[in-house]
Amino acid sequence: MKEPHTPVLLKEVLQYFEGTIKTFFEGTVGAGGHASHILHQHPEIDLYLATDQDPHALEIAHKTLKPYEKKIRWFQGNFANLDRFAKEAGVDQVDGFLFDLGVSSMQLDQQDRGFSFQKEAKLDMRMDVTQQTSAHTIVNTWSLEQLTDLFKNGEEPFYRRAAKSIIDARRATSIDTTTQLAKILEKAIPKIGKIHPATLVFQALRMAVNRELEVIEIALKKAMDLLAPNGKIGVISFHSLEDRIVKNIFKNASEPEKDYRGQVVKKALFERLTKKAVLPSKEEARVNPRSRSARLRVLARLGF
Repeated sequence: MKEPHTPVLLKEVLQYFEGTIKTFFEGTVGAGGHASHILHQHPEIDLYLATDQDPHALEIAHKTLKPYEKKIRWFQGNFANLDRFAKEAGVDQVDGFLFDLGVSSMQLDQQDRGFSFQKEAKLDMRMDVTQQTSAHTIVNTWSLEQLTDLFKNGEEPFYRRAAKSIIDARRATSIDTTTQLAKILEKAIPKIGKIHPATLVFQALRMAVNRELEVIEIALKKAMDLLAPNGKIGVISFHSLEDRIVKNIFKNASEPEKDYRGQVVKKALFERLTKKAVLPSKEEARVNPRSRSARLRVLARLGF
């Protein structure tokens, strides 16, 4: 079966998750690319908790993972609810977590989802299509100040221009489609190199619609609480803001608690297995250009 979503950093993920695994949790299972390889490498897995906000992705994952269906519990929803999913599955400890953040190639390729500025579609960008807030909501109702802050935090250099261009355009008519917004941004933001002027604004909108930065922190703290001794948490991120959050959480978790004199009063419960983020190989980046911005970080719980 041809995978609709090529799993990023697959070889590296499998290397870090060597060893016995009985229970595994994957946030954003997508089309099941990582899951199929993890389940194949670990026949000892008794239970695989597969979650995704996107019902379409879960439909595809069901087909991809059919050979392993007896081992899988499916959950549609945000991985920030992983503690509830684990409780429903009767799980109090998990040996491995994998979080594949951001939007998948499969979602980018679905024209009607509104993730891409290269394809005419309604402004949507919801990973969970049942939620109310969409990109259309933000673009057409947020204030100049709110949009300015959003694009600034999204690291768009011309954040003021971008926000003002949207406010000015929507005074004349509602901004309803991806290409409509892209054309507005093309006029407002200078093109730098090969990067389309709408790239960072679309990314910021998507992250806001799906509360991506907020849920990363929530999910990782819950995952650390559920992680079994010697268990591991792997996170694949695609944006510097995401990676910074993961890096800081893992760094803080792996440092011992000290008193005012600098004496260790409590040993660290975790260890960073990746002091620096693991990047795709040149070959992977060549074969799968969308992997170029991927970063993998791994945290392990110490065995005591």
